[in-house]
Amino acid sequence: MKDSQIILGIDPGTLVMGYGLISVNKSNISLIEMGVLQLSKHKDHSERLHLIFKKIESLIKIHQPVAVAIEAPFFGKNVQSMLKLGRAQGVAIAAAMVSGLHAVEYAPRKVKQSITGRGTATKEQVLQMLRHTLNIVEDVRFMDATDAVAVALCHHYQHRTAALKKDYTLPKAKTKKSANNWASFIAMNPDRIK
Repeated sequence: MKDSQIILGIDPGTLVMGYGLISVNKSNISLIEMGVLQLSKHKDHSERLHLIFKKIESLIKIHQPVAVAIEAPFFGKNVQSMLKLGRAQGVAIAAAMVSGLHAVEYAPRKVKQSITGRGTATKEQVLQMLRHTLNIVEDVRFMDATDAVAVALCHHYQHRTAALKKDYTLPKAKTKKSANNWASFIAMNPDRIK
């Protein structure tokens, strides 16, 4: 699987953090692993953040992903919950950065749109598409894990789309020589000056 690329998806949370890893080899996409980190038994918020960091760091070390995709937090009414969720997300991003990876954020609506074609899809509809796309047969206990897999798959789709757009853009018309400014253009094209 020399040509395969692994993408780590993260659904951040301070009580349950979902993670999922997919492998992409040309047009073949397969699930490597998905799961959750249960944090509710740890009362200290700092300890939870430390455990998130260690888990992400461990997943990166074991699976060597080329990309990390993370679900951006949605805006809720509870300010304290939002702050805690933001910290969890920040710690996950920091763990990726320490490993030399850039974490790309995707809004929940963008993830749903990429997976199902509808930004208003339910978690169950996303799960059904994941089952179809990745041949997931096991019983899923935590939607946080499937949310993380969806984020990873969304990243693949977005990256693939960007690569296709880049590959299929029309080439610019070639001139004799390229010029960065008028002075260099004149120097390289004296025959065009009257």
